[in-house]
Amino acid sequence: MSWRCGIIGLPNAGKSTIFNALTGARAEVAIYPFSTISPNSGVVPVPDPRLAALGDLLKPQKLTPATIEFVDVAGLIAGASQGEGLGNQFLGHIREVDLLVHVVRCFASAQCPHPLGNLDPVRDVEVVDTELLLADLEILGRQRLKWEKRAKSGDKVAAAGLAVLTRVEAGLNEGKWARDLKLSPGDLEHLKATPLLSLKPYLLVANLSEAEFQGGPHYLALKELAASRQVPLVPILGDLEVELQDFPLEERQEFLAGLGLTEPGIQRLIKESYRLLGLVTFYTIVGPEVRAWDVPAGTTAPRAAGKVHSDMEKGFIRAEVMNFDDLAALGGAAKVREAGRLHVEGRDYLIQDGEIVLFRFQR
Repeated sequence: MSWRCGIIGLPNAGKSTIFNALTGARAEVAIYPFSTISPNSGVVPVPDPRLAALGDLLKPQKLTPATIEFVDVAGLIAGASQGEGLGNQFLGHIREVDLLVHVVRCFASAQCPHPLGNLDPVRDVEVVDTELLLADLEILGRQRLKWEKRAKSGDKVAAAGLAVLTRVEAGLNEGKWARDLKLSPGDLEHLKATPLLSLKPYLLVANLSEAEFQGGPHYLALKELAASRQVPLVPILGDLEVELQDFPLEERQEFLAGLGLTEPGIQRLIKESYRLLGLVTFYTIVGPEVRAWDVPAGTTAPRAAGKVHSDMEKGFIRAEVMNFDDLAALGGAAKVREAGRLHVEGRDYLIQDGEIVLFRFQR
């Protein structure tokens, strides 16, 4: 399973530029709305210093990182929830992703006019967020009609689901996102068949000019909005980061250092997306390959084994587990065993971030 992050925002916000910086895919970047009709998609490696350290320590022939997928969805406009600007088609694409990456324009350009006439990142966020909430209210309204009929006939499950739906509708009408309503696991079970956009994890990307990055008013206003909503904000100099891909690594690092950056904004975006998806990383060492795998936090050992191969989950016997810090400190798997730091776990064990795991299974 590939975790999918949907890049959304107004037209001309720089979504395809951010996508290109992420993937190097060179998707079409144009100055007119809806240049992205069908979503572009690209799989990107997750930055992982531990995997690099394992490579230095173990010298495998192959290092394989964990990956996540980014999808460049066409721009939303006001009225998208009622079908404006091919809105229904684009909202359908957004419903298929696991995380919303909202790119917000924080740069001025005479060659790339703003679709709303002037630069105002806070307004732009509110326009897109309103369309997402309206789209959810529309789908909840259709679900309400179904559950009301069943509840009137005495269906207790439908009655309980209707109560949850009513609570979520009230929250959305107040401008709150469903994910912020402190819904219980039971509440979420009732909403399982209702693909709400406002339940998805969400972050903002400030697509900046160099002038705005140095403390421009538009970027500062967006930072205040993100802080007030407790939403992560990742600043990226989109055009610059696309250009930097053609630089040698050393020159790229020198250029970023001159801006006071230790790493590209794109890498921060990947890491923040990974965190918001609630993923942890474990590693396998098999023959010539050291590989990183991603699973949701709370995944049992057999399910993690199934990530590697379905036969491992079916025939799972046990997991032999060592911690990355122990392996790095002691210098090898044999020394970890000698030190008594390797532990053997059964079917109920929950995989932890940073563990190196050997799955024993019956073929």
